[in-house]
This record gives sequence, C-alpha cells and structure tokens, in this order.
Amino acid sequence: MAIFDDLKAANREYAGSFEGGDLPVPPARRVAVVTCMDARLHPEKFLGLELGDAHVIRNAGGRVSEDAIRSLVISQRLLGTREVVVIQHTDCGMMTFKNEDLVAKVREELGADASHMDFLPFSDLEQSVRDDVRKLRDSDLIPDDITLVGAVYDVERGEVREVLRA
Repeated sequence: MAIFDDLKAANREYAGSFEGGDLPVPPARRVAVVTCMDARLHPEKFLGLELGDAHVIRNAGGRVSEDAIRSLVISQRLLGTREVVVIQHTDCGMMTFKNEDLVAKVREELGADASHMDFLPFSDLEQSVRDDVRKLRDSDLIPDDITLVGAVYDVERGEVREVLRA
C-alpha cells in the first residue's frame, strides 16, 4: 500500500469532523511564519496557532529564499499580514553540507547539473537567522513598518528563543 493511501484514509477521518470551511482567507493574527520543513517541527503547535491564524511558509532550513519573499509579498499585499517571524532550528540538516557537496551528489546520483542552484546551507545558526531577517529588512518588497522577528527553535526542548527583532 502506498503511503498516500494512509494519508487519504486519515483525511477522510479529518474531513468527517471538519468545521473550518467558513474561515476568512486573511490570517486572523496577521502574521506569517517562515520556518523549516523538518518533520520534527510542528509550528502551529509550538507557537499556539489555530487553523486560520497565520501563514506558515516552510522550506529547507526555513530560509528567506526568493520564493519565501514571493509568498510574503502575497501574504502582506493581498492578505494583510503585518509581522514576519523567521524560525530556524537546532540540529538542522542544512548545517551538514556545502553547496558543492550537494551539487556533486546530484551529479553522481542523477547525472544532472545543479551547479546553478544555491541550496542555502549555513554553518552558524544564529547568524543565518540574523542574515535572513536582514535580507527581509533590506528588501524593497518588505515595507519598513512590517515587524520582523528572528528566532531559533530547540528541537530537544521544544522552546523558541528570540534572536533578533527588527
């Protein structure tokens, strides 16, 4: 049986008691969270968010990539968010490689050229958070009146620690 079959079964159960279909499109708390796709992170739970409260943008490393900025522009300009929280985390896989390592692995395993891609790895967690918050603050697409917060989530303790507010 495919994993998706299990997921569909779980969805049938979820849909059977679903009551959120009338929520408004704009997030109630007017916040967007950029965080990592790591399966150990459940940002809605560790931030106390309910369905409809926030936009949660996830990618490898919780990095402020061009695509994350694209989503934030839509979130702010069309859906009214006024705060962005960037949350990266301890024990992140993005700290375990360099671009050239992954480019070589892709070439070896797939025969494809990924040398044009920046996978956005990092070696210093707090500096990565500061860099990404600064990238947002310096972007012409993110207005100065948007509150920006950078934080680190500790995967062993379940705690979020603020690194920077801008």
